[in-house]
Amino acid sequence: MLFHKLTSTCLGIGYIGKGAGTVAAIACCICWYLAWAGGFPPIAISLAVTLFITLLGIWSSGVVSRIWGKDPSRVVIDEAAGMCITLLFVPVNIVHVLAGLVLFRFFDIAKPLLIKKLERLPGGWGIMLDDVLAGIYASILLQALIWLKI
Repeated sequence: MLFHKLTSTCLGIGYIGKGAGTVAAIACCICWYLAWAGGFPPIAISLAVTLFITLLGIWSSGVVSRIWGKDPSRVVIDEAAGMCITLLFVPVNIVHVLAGLVLFRFFDIAKPLLIKKLERLPGGWGIMLDDVLAGIYASILLQALIWLKI
């Protein structure tokens, strides 16, 4: 159980309380930037990392939701997965990473366009997939803004 608690809370970030999701997303941005600053992240590696975090999040958040309840606020691995999805296929620099963070948090908090409905899925699926879709929406918008040079 300790493994799942550490994993689902992103090594304890989820325990800080209010704003933990934003802190987890920022921590993910910092790691992403430090890993691949100044270029495009390697496609295979970044996809593998993102898929690993997402699948691990589905598993671990599903396990801890049995003791912490449905969509517990301590679970923040979903924000890390959504942030990774947002930054896939984007050149890594400060402006893009910060824009991705703002866009992802907007979609994650506002939950438009079917995102809210995904929360109804059972266990880890509902916890993770709303953030996955928020990350997809944020990624599409971020890539459009980069392409339009806005």
